Amino acid sequence: MQNVPFAFTMTDPNLETSPLSDFRQQFPALRQGRCYFNYGGQGPLPDSAIYAIHQGINQFQQLGPFSGKANQWVFEETEKTRTAIARELGATPDTISLTEDVSVGCNIALWGIDWRFGDHLLMSDCEHPGIVAAIRELQRRFGIEVSVFPLQATLNGGDPLAVIVDHLRPDTRLVVIGHVLWNTGQILPLREIVAACHGYRRDRPPLVMVDAAQSVGMLPLNLPETGVDFYAFTGHKWLCGPEGLGGLYVSPTARENLHPTFIGWRSIAMDSQGNPTGFKPDGRRYEVATSAYPLWAGLRASISIHQQFGSAEERFQRIQTMSKRLWQELSELASVSCLRSQPPTSGLVSFRLVNQAHAALVKFLEERDIFVRTILNPDCVRACVHYFTDETEIERLVSAIAEFTARP
Repeated sequence: MQNVPFAFTMTDPNLETSPLSDFRQQFPALRQGRCYFNYGGQGPLPDSAIYAIHQGINQFQQLGPFSGKANQWVFEETEKTRTAIARELGATPDTISLTEDVSVGCNIALWGIDWRFGDHLLMSDCEHPGIVAAIRELQRRFGIEVSVFPLQATLNGGDPLAVIVDHLRPDTRLVVIGHVLWNTGQILPLREIVAACHGYRRDRPPLVMVDAAQSVGMLPLNLPETGVDFYAFTGHKWLCGPEGLGGLYVSPTARENLHPTFIGWRSIAMDSQGNPTGFKPDGRRYEVATSAYPLWAGLRASISIHQQFGSAEERFQRIQTMSKRLWQELSELASVSCLRSQPPTSGLVSFRLVNQAHAALVKFLEERDIFVRTILNPDCVRACVHYFTDETEIERLVSAIAEFTARP
């Protein structure tokens, strides 16, 4: 099935009826009455992305797959994908490294710093366990100091920027945060945080690394304007691309002192005899070797689908509208307590049940083709609302939760 362009304006009064319904039919996972709220875990592939991946596999095999024509095809696919991603981030292609996922991107940044014994790393108490584990291993190997600042406590009051600044030290080398927090959905003021960190110590300012798993594909972005040093993301969540393809943004300034963590033929420069002479001058220096190239056309197809719906700003406004609606309806249930005391600003809506098990609720909902997930810290259930979530899905979710909590 080929991609058929689909377009309508965000002010269309029939947005909640036929146009949106037609748009959703491009996603197999949303057909047959499924209610999907797990975009923060993995987004569903559209038909056009599935088709593009199949076409890529066929073409690659028909070209060789190890031949001059195949190599040229790989080069073209690589640069088209790098450019498409860069546009989504408001960045330039030279700042983008193609990776497998968020964790790989974070590890490139974490392990590429020239750590010294006693250096300080500051992270929030809302980081993903995979990032926490990597930081603990850094601490074990290099003897760095790690401290955690209480970001979760600022969800319903307090100033996250002030909390971060209060925990900076003269020996802080790196600050690790999310942009949209994966557990509570809080959006951090990234530009202000980066400015405060970079201005804290002029001779060796703390660098800022962002786990951007929940922001790319949700927020309108212009990374150079934020000044962020490292921004690790994936294509398989809010962008609804194939799993196994993500990226890392490294600012030109930060790239000057970030060493490659993984090294392969894609990252190195060579002389006429094939001898390594150094690393590529741009984001390619953090890439490794052979990848699943057909996935790249799939991600570009997914990005194109989103662009057909509206601008990044328009899509984000609709995400906020629909997440606010879900939050309001959940707040009316006596058996539910939303983590946020005010309407959410992102597409993540996290809530607790007053007297019942969260895992049991998730299972109960999945049996009814409604998909959410549990979070362990804080202990809650997370529902993710995308711009093409419709009112019927929200009504079914809330009704099912009410049914579950009313059981004896």
